[in-house]
Amino acid sequence: MILTIDYNDETHELQEKDHQLVDEILQFAAGKLSIQQGTELSVTFVDNDTIQKINAEYRDKDQPTDVISFALEEMGEDEVQIVGGEMPRVLGDIVISVERTREQAEEYQHSFERELGFLALHGFLHLLGYDHMTEEDEKIMFGKQKEILDEYGLLR
Repeated sequence: MILTIDYNDETHELQEKDHQLVDEILQFAAGKLSIQQGTELSVTFVDNDTIQKINAEYRDKDQPTDVISFALEEMGEDEVQIVGGEMPRVLGDIVISVERTREQAEEYQHSFERELGFLALHGFLHLLGYDHMTEEDEKIMFGKQKEILDEYGLLR
């Protein structure tokens, strides 16, 4: 195992197989992307109300969304990078709305598992610095997502 992942299911709706799927897809992606052994992150599963509050507070968008990532490696204006030492790499936090996952799976006419895996991977790529703010960045990020999901076998 490359990643150490702390899971928190605030919805108590997910089954063990759902947690296992997220773990497997993130470990697979970490291997494909050559992430250093022992890298840490957290994944929290919430409802639409909770993710809407987070979205409003941190992104000024007062609506539910599917996934939000908080990268700890992004440097703020007044922050200084700590170099050296034997500390594990801590990427940050991924927050996924289970309700939104179900809604989108139905909307896109694929399985809940496919949508859950997609959102976990999408959040993970954000933690690694990928983004989709420009057309070029979107092409890179979405191409990487498709490549990893296809290789893993989580097809639409």
